[in-house]
Order: sequence, then structure tokens, then C-alpha cells
Amino acid sequence: MTTYAKRMSGKKQRVVIAMSGGVDSSVAAAILVEAGYDVIGIMLTLWNEPGLECDNRCCTPDSMALARRVAAKIGIPFYTIDAKQQFYDHVVRYFLDGTLAGITPNPCGVCNQFIRWDFLLNRALLLDAHFLATGHYVRISKSLDGFYTLSKARDQRKDQSYILYSLTQSKLSHALFPLGQMQKTEVREIARALELPVADKPDSQDLCFLGNGSYQEFVLRQSQNSVKPGPIKDFHGNKIGEHQGLPFYTIGQRKGLGISNPVPFYVLEKDIIGNALIVGPDSSLGRNTLIASDLNWISGNPPRMPIIAQVKIRYRAPAIQGTAIPLPSGEVRVEFSTPLRDITPGQVVVFYNEDECLGGGIIR
Repeated sequence: MTTYAKRMSGKKQRVVIAMSGGVDSSVAAAILVEAGYDVIGIMLTLWNEPGLECDNRCCTPDSMALARRVAAKIGIPFYTIDAKQQFYDHVVRYFLDGTLAGITPNPCGVCNQFIRWDFLLNRALLLDAHFLATGHYVRISKSLDGFYTLSKARDQRKDQSYILYSLTQSKLSHALFPLGQMQKTEVREIARALELPVADKPDSQDLCFLGNGSYQEFVLRQSQNSVKPGPIKDFHGNKIGEHQGLPFYTIGQRKGLGISNPVPFYVLEKDIIGNALIVGPDSSLGRNTLIASDLNWISGNPPRMPIIAQVKIRYRAPAIQGTAIPLPSGEVRVEFSTPLRDITPGQVVVFYNEDECLGGGIIR
């Protein structure tokens, strides 16, 4: 592992590593120790539904026990911090409010913005730490004049710059991402070589607070009185079916509509006022513009003129060239040369210049 450790210079600076009981954060912690940092492991305990306290994938008792075992194995102190209320206020409530309003929110981006890189970063600084480190796959570089850039990971399949678009120059100055230059296969090799108990633990998937259920079930339990059936209509206003509640559908969805038609129909829009789901053929689905707000530009300098960038409108979506045009309101209009099928209000749009992440915002 020394080969990887040489990429970083510790000089006994203190680092808080956000631990989850997974292989990525565990190996990141081991790399920091090898590099000579004074490392403290911290795991946040997050909100769970009452009666389902063992179901949050980010902080189950098993995950906490694994993180504690890893910390003991590599010789670092390990603590937990209660972030239940902060997580509920910023992440769960955001998800519920957005879903009930007919959009498709991205709670992972909000979690990284407000929980990891605000709440936890501030706790790390209170512990006299110089840095907060995580197991995200992303790279940071610093120019001679002290300017930070955020770039895609070496392992493009694991790159997580999309969900870290909200990082600022100040936060980047306190950030370390030990896995940014590594392949996922290398990370697991290190974990096995160190005999870490998480070496072969599967990667976590989906939203952590949903537990083992679906988001539809979660929304029903939390906001049952706010979800009401309504009509499914075509573009001409004709009722052709009935939906079970607008929060249960997303733009571009085809399956699960419960309607029969010679030509497959897809969700095109949600009429919130009329509680109607608007559907139509594939040919009506694509759009070539979007408006984004709540923008963060990593440089700290919003563009004053239109910029051509590679644009991602979903975490797993490929980057598509588009033109971001600043608006007087502080929002941007993004134009694409060809229509995209799944531009979805509430999701995050992120801008790139090749591998460099320029920033992003929320699709409105």
C-alpha cells in the first residue's frame, strides 16, 4: 500500500475520515494512516423511521460495528456523532416535499452539501482537523495561486463528481479524497491485503433512508394523506386511465402506468394543479432546453457569457454537449442540439470542461 500512500503527504496533520462501514471509506482511512496523517474516524448516525432503526443503509448497527473494527485494525480512534435531526431536516424533508410537489429530487446531492460538507466538516474543524476526507471517487488539484479544481476520478465508472458539484473553494481547501487516483479493483486489493473485514462487502445502493422498501411505500407511510389518485390524460386532455398518486411516477416512465395503447405511452408531464399525469408517445418525450437554479460554480465565479460544456442531467447519464446561458435571475438556460428524453425537474444538472467539474444546479 506504500505505493498509494506516497501520493499524499501527511506531515501529521489531523484528518477526520467519514466512515460508513464500507470498503471505500475504510481503505481511504488506511491510506491516510499510511501517509502519516493523524486520523480520526467518525460515523454519523442518521434518521430512521421509528421502528425501522436498523434499516438505514448508512448507519446500521452492523455497519457501525464494521467501521469500529476497521478503525481498531488500522489503529485510529473512532467516534459517532448524532446527525438525526439535521439529516431529517435537510435530506428526508427535502425528498418528501419535492416528491409531493411532483418533482424527482436528488437527496444524495443535498446530503453531501449539508450533512457531509457542512455539518460534518464543521465538526471536524472543531476537532482541530485540517481536513475532512471521504471515500468518494473524485480528484482535487490546486494551482500555484491557490485555486482548487474538482475533477472526475481516474476510475470513470466510479466517478462521483456529479454529487459533489456543490463544493466550494473554501470546502475544497479542507477536502481529501484518497481514492480519486485509484481503480475500484485496487481498493479491494488493498482491503484484502490489510485483511479488513469489509474487503468484499457489496457497494451500497439506492437511498439509504428507504431501508429495504420502495420509495413509494416510504412516501405513503410518511405522507399518506397527501397522495391522491387522479386521471391519466393524453396531450388532448382525454382521460385514458387513472394513476395512484403523482409522486409515484417520473418523467420518461413507461412501465407501471396501467394503460393499454397500440403505441407505448410514456410520462411526459405532471399537472400538479389538476393532479393529472400527462402521457404520450416516445416522439413527444424529448426536450432540448432546461432551466436550472440554485447554482454553485466551483470556481466561485459564475459565467457572464454563454459557455459550451459537457452536461450531465443524471448521475448515470452520459455527458452531452450543451450551451449554458446565464439569465438575469441568476439561473441558467441550457440548450442542447438534440432533444433529451429524461430531463426531469428536481434532478441535478452538472457542467464539465472535459474532466473538470465546473459546478451545477437543480433542474426546474
